[in-house]
Amino acid sequence: MDGVTNVGNAPGTIDGWYALHMLYRVDWARLRALDARAREGALTDAEARLESFAQAEATHAGSSGFYWLFGHKGDLMAIHLRPSLDALSTLETEFAKAPIGDCLTPSYSYLSVVELSTHGGGGKAPEAQEAMQEALRARLEPSLPRTRYVCFYPMSKLRGEQRNWYMLTPAERQELMRSHGLIGREYAGKVKQIITGSMGLDDWEWGVDLFADDPLQFKKIVYEMRFDEVSALYALFGAFYVGMRLEAGDLRRYLAI
Repeated sequence: MDGVTNVGNAPGTIDGWYALHMLYRVDWARLRALDARAREGALTDAEARLESFAQAEATHAGSSGFYWLFGHKGDLMAIHLRPSLDALSTLETEFAKAPIGDCLTPSYSYLSVVELSTHGGGGKAPEAQEAMQEALRARLEPSLPRTRYVCFYPMSKLRGEQRNWYMLTPAERQELMRSHGLIGREYAGKVKQIITGSMGLDDWEWGVDLFADDPLQFKKIVYEMRFDEVSALYALFGAFYVGMRLEAGDLRRYLAI
């Protein structure tokens, strides 16, 4: 967990674990072409890897989730949170080399880092940071919620000719984010979220993961926030990816031929 970075007019950020979203398409023809023994070996190995992710979470070495995606944008999505980019690279490479990796084609990826903004001005002094570190650790080094559904989307803030988020004063941004956050609080207990920053790491500026047992809540919260001034005037959204969580035992059922 890194300390606050704040230069000039930019609000500080507190950064935690790195995040990697990996989306895959299943090569059904290749999976079907495997003989029964090879297919069983690939599925057994994949299940063992998912179980090893649970062990990593138990030792606070990271958190991972696998999801079956709805629609044509991909078949599987993996979300990995790890303390370093090196750890993510190792995990990604090992999975690609696994037997099941021969039957999965990457279709999209997104790299970012768990981020908390200091909009609001609190906690910028070193002594305040020291006092809040433990309270923030669970948010900066989170375990992925074990809800039934996930919604992931990247987003940026507008940099247009008429309106530009980055030219607002800190006080203006602070007030807009305060009202924006009030809407999110209305969904406490219904939707959990993890925000990751990706400036300098990927094509968009933030990644947003929403977790819920009722997928209709994704529509409700995004719809309501769309009418908030922050989103209505300054938000640019990427593609939305909605998936259903897969446990180790579920993977075999969804990849059955």
